[in-house]
Amino acid sequence: MTSEIDVTECTRCETLCGSRSRIVNGVGPDDAELLFVGEAPGRKEDEGGEPFVGRSGDVLDSALRDQGLARSDVRITNCVRCRPPENRDPTAEELANCRGYLEREIDAVDPTVLVALGKVPSEHLLGRSVGVTAEAGSVDETRIAGTVRRVVVCVHPAATLYDPGQREPFTEAIGAAVGLVDGGGDQSRLGEF
Repeated sequence: MTSEIDVTECTRCETLCGSRSRIVNGVGPDDAELLFVGEAPGRKEDEGGEPFVGRSGDVLDSALRDQGLARSDVRITNCVRCRPPENRDPTAEELANCRGYLEREIDAVDPTVLVALGKVPSEHLLGRSVGVTAEAGSVDETRIAGTVRRVVVCVHPAATLYDPGQREPFTEAIGAAVGLVDGGGDQSRLGEF
């Protein structure tokens, strides 16, 4: 199914097309129960073609291990699949241009829980202003591409590198997301790990 949800060509955002070296698609199982959504690829992601590598990826991987999971157990993607110049936030237009790709991926994977990593993905998925630190670990239900989805607001892994006080809300939010899946009854695919 990955080929059905991967974006191989896109020229919707002239600026992003000029700043990327590649389109960075989501990685992980096509039937993952946890789908982590970041903002946009950074330099290392653009170079390697995979979301959440480098120091932020190490933080996320560590939090997953603490929950008994590996990166290969979850799916990881971004709101925008191309690196914005200077690692700036994606614009509203860029987010809108990529929204269909994200919705197609969410619909195809059909995760039990979406984890919004940071302010931009939290606000993009929930369609409202979000105070990430105050709301970390909270669960919202929102309609995405016609289906009601559970979204856990989470601190961005990079925030824990610059502010150690963000580590606890980050790890608690990851734990809350895993708890929603583990508490999902017999349908949980994470129970095997």
